[in-house]
Amino acid sequence: MSQDNKQLSSLEREIEETRERLAGTIDQLAHRVSPKTIAGRQVTTIKGHFVDLETGQPRTDNILKAVGGVVGVIAFFVVVRKVVR
Repeated sequence: MSQDNKQLSSLEREIEETRERLAGTIDQLAHRVSPKTIAGRQVTTIKGHFVDLETGQPRTDNILKAVGGVVGVIAFFVVVRKVVR
């Protein structure tokens, strides 16, 4: 009978440890998929594209590419609007 009690208590302890690990994993997953965490990750990604995260210096090549793209799109719409009129 004592052997059965030991096995039972050992099994109960394993079940409780598994529950605690699963609860921790669920908390981690909930944090990773929260909108605030996702937005923060995306902001860091975008900042990393335009600013060197280690030195804090702007990456002028990427900034100029983005500005050139915006100017190109605006110019395209201006030309199309003048042609249509």
